[in-house]
Amino acid sequence: IADRREGIGVCGWILVSLSFLLVLITFPISIWACVKVIREYERAVVFRLGRILPKKAKGPGMILILPCTDTFIKVDLRMVTCKIPPQEILTKDAVTAQVDGVVHYRIHSAISAIANVSDVHSATLLLAQTTLRNILGTQSLAQLLAGCEEIACSIQAMLDSATEQWGVKVARVEIKDVRIPVAMQRAMAAEAEAARETRAKIVAAEGEMNASRALKQASTVLAESPAGLQLRYLQTLTTLAAKNNSTIVFPLPMNMLGNLGQKSKG
Repeated sequence: IADRREGIGVCGWILVSLSFLLVLITFPISIWACVKVIREYERAVVFRLGRILPKKAKGPGMILILPCTDTFIKVDLRMVTCKIPPQEILTKDAVTAQVDGVVHYRIHSAISAIANVSDVHSATLLLAQTTLRNILGTQSLAQLLAGCEEIACSIQAMLDSATEQWGVKVARVEIKDVRIPVAMQRAMAAEAEAARETRAKIVAAEGEMNASRALKQASTVLAESPAGLQLRYLQTLTTLAAKNNSTIVFPLPMNMLGNLGQKSKG
């Protein structure tokens, strides 16, 4: 509609001429009805006899409107922040979740926003809701929780391509909150706790294995030096005496223990 360039016809030009003549006759009183002020962040889409003027939207500043033949609609070009209501979705792994978000957009073509859609703000909001549900329905819960930024970028790209003919530019889409049922939260917490316990047991088992290897190497070194074993006994005795003075430890040589074992077998 915004690209049409047909004229208004002979009758239309006659009416426009009469309207302009009326402005001249009633000047300067008519100037108050003809001059309109458009703010810096606004644009005016002017209709002449029901047709949009072929040039771009008027403004900012003062514009001239002919009485009886011209009407205009103001369009706000500022950034609009639209909150997407919570949408109940079913993820790819059959988990029910409620997701809400925020869409930031602005109108870059006032003529397209007026001529191509009846209510550009309502249409953009409804399209954002359906796009959010469609995209999140193809993601699993883990992907939804971990990849919010990538999902928001894909939603923005789809919205921007769909609203281009409406004269709307989608600047940013953000996923605000993801809510899952309480039972699912408890199940995820139990799963995370079990995973932490599993990792703790694995770390403890690896520590025992490393300790046993170190003890094996130490026993090999001590077996090569019997005097070192006696020194180790004395060091242990010193440590015990410093911690608990009431305990008395008498170290026995290992060869004596070995002889006692051989006698018991005999």
